[in-house]
Amino acid sequence: MVAKEEVMKMLGEVMDPELGISIVDLGLVYKVEKKGKKDGKEQFYIEMTFTTPMCPLVNYMLDEVKKKLDGIKGADFDVRVVFDPPWTPERISKETRKRLGLK
Repeated sequence: MVAKEEVMKMLGEVMDPELGISIVDLGLVYKVEKKGKKDGKEQFYIEMTFTTPMCPLVNYMLDEVKKKLDGIKGADFDVRVVFDPPWTPERISKETRKRLGLK
């Protein structure tokens, strides 16, 4: 059985190449929901965003997300990019904010 925590752990290994900070710590992952089983596989719905809709690294980072999620056997993932609500620096994790010198 695949747990949401395992999915979050894998997403936490995807780094923003400009900042060297995980997409989870940056607050780019909005939602991870387990949706049941289909054909013997756990089904997950994921919503994520980027710091701006014009981010030049969108395709690269989505490829990295796919590579990490492909490593989780027994699950299928529906990853959607959303921009509502818009990302703001307040979404950055407390630990990362401290590390970056943000309040």
